[in-house]
Amino acid sequence: MADPVRIAVIGAGAMGAHHARVLAELPGAELVAVCDIDDARLQQVPRESATRLYRDLDRLLAEEQPDGVTIAVPTRRHASAALACLERRVALLVEKPLTATVEEAERLRAAAEAAGVPLMAGYVERFNPAVQELKRRIDAGELGRVIEASARRVGPFFPRERDVGVAHDLATHDIDVLRWLLGREVEQVQAETQRGIRTQYEDALAGVLRFEGGVVASLEANWLSPVKVRELTLLGERGMFAVDELRQELRWYAGAAGAPSQRDAQLTSLPGAGEAPLRAELSAFLRVVRGEEPPPISAADGIAALRVADALVAAADRGAPVLVAAGRAGE
Repeated sequence: MADPVRIAVIGAGAMGAHHARVLAELPGAELVAVCDIDDARLQQVPRESATRLYRDLDRLLAEEQPDGVTIAVPTRRHASAALACLERRVALLVEKPLTATVEEAERLRAAAEAAGVPLMAGYVERFNPAVQELKRRIDAGELGRVIEASARRVGPFFPRERDVGVAHDLATHDIDVLRWLLGREVEQVQAETQRGIRTQYEDALAGVLRFEGGVVASLEANWLSPVKVRELTLLGERGMFAVDELRQELRWYAGAAGAPSQRDAQLTSLPGAGEAPLRAELSAFLRVVRGEEPPPISAADGIAALRVADALVAAADRGAPVLVAAGRAGE
């Protein structure tokens, strides 16, 4: 049996605590350390007796020499934490968004390539069984030509450290998934935002994405709704697929020329449903660290999602469409 992959978790907030819990139970992983600057958060992390706690990242890296690290600190600290790990040639999984800016993300990609170690972006919805089944069916041609898509990611506001708005914190999940499902890049965006309700950043976003080939997607994200919703729909020539990401359900509505009938809805029973997407994501990262496969979500994917999120914010600020590649107002 191969030796377990020695993993450390950087950041013991809400997401980092989930990483630590799953890694402590995951076959093939050894959670060797958790790091956070806040002692109170560290003491709340469920851990095995062998898991050590650190407040200093450099000391952790020097003493533990982990095979891989997952980074779940606030977004604006991603770049510095990741670069410290890459200097020691440690494989990385960085929670979304990859960094706070495209420039920082490009630096990380270059550093990972120079060090010869993998850098994986953490977009957990790609590992949702319903989303993966949807990808399989789209690639098999069951939907026919895709006409339009929509994504809704809303829910209550929970007090925690927030250093970016919903465009980067929430909407990048759906930007990444839609890019992956369609196999196309976003060309242009339009957006409206609401700011200053809960944070200094945008608290609500309504956006429109135009992909290569003409597919148009609507995007809604906020942390203001009293009800948590994670929904995704794709409409095509042969009908419509609808995903409830929370329930891990995929529904198919057959209909001529994209006119689905509620009466004919088919609910797909998924063999992988029930497996937590985070567990699947971290399992994939273990395979990446072992060299068994490349990162399923690359640094380039993370950068592409950041570019779209930046464009959405710019479009809302300018009150005009923004071309994603050029980063300027559309005609």
